[in-house]
Amino acid sequence: MPSFDLSHKVAIVTGSSRGIGEAIARAYAAAGAQVVIVSRTLESAQPVAAAITAAGGTALAVACHTGRHEQVTALVQTVQDKLGQVDILVNNAATNPHFGPLLEASDEVWQKTLQTNVLGYLWLAQAAAPGMLARGAGKIINISSVAGLKPGTQMGVYSVTKAAILMLTQVLAAELGPRGVQVNAIAPGVIQTKFSTPLWSNPALAAGVQGRAGRIGQPEDVAGAALFLASPAADYVNGETLIVDGGLSTTGGL
Repeated sequence: MPSFDLSHKVAIVTGSSRGIGEAIARAYAAAGAQVVIVSRTLESAQPVAAAITAAGGTALAVACHTGRHEQVTALVQTVQDKLGQVDILVNNAATNPHFGPLLEASDEVWQKTLQTNVLGYLWLAQAAAPGMLARGAGKIINISSVAGLKPGTQMGVYSVTKAAILMLTQVLAAELGPRGVQVNAIAPGVIQTKFSTPLWSNPALAAGVQGRAGRIGQPEDVAGAALFLASPAADYVNGETLIVDGGLSTTGGL
């Protein structure tokens, strides 16, 4: 039987103070991993780390703005100093400051979104991958979106960055895979989180999603996919994008 055990593994999950990131972190902790809860503020990260610890798991809270290179470097160094190494990296933190036509997005919006959603993912991989390569083993999981496969309505900037993540995943997979590090992506559909409130709280859009996918997705739906990709069960999966949207993308975009 394939193993989903993460005992003795150290996992960084960015954007894990709530939503999809929190669900992934809790799933990893339940599977035996030491989990690093990452949020922009320590006050946001600490409650999740405390809850995991209270449930018998092991968690470390660290503050980091993943859109700032120096903070990303410091995050990985802190984890290595305190926990020894990074075995699993989940790039989940993202931003979406612009809802509206693509041509109306300012340079500031573009820079902010690209810096967090694309460069932040790359910087974390650059910081964590050397240790993985030295050991000949590791997992990097990038959270993209179905909006990166087909344009999301009024979410052009976000869609472009999430499409970039799909190619970043394939490039890193090609470069790192032969040396024992698997890099894969997950493309969630409409998941009921605070981040996606403008989508699932829209009655017309929610009804459309429910009609095509059966229901609105939950963070735990994505956590199961992330557990698979982080586990030994996925040791021969590399450069792939696992779509978790209830079939939504088979009948159109968001």
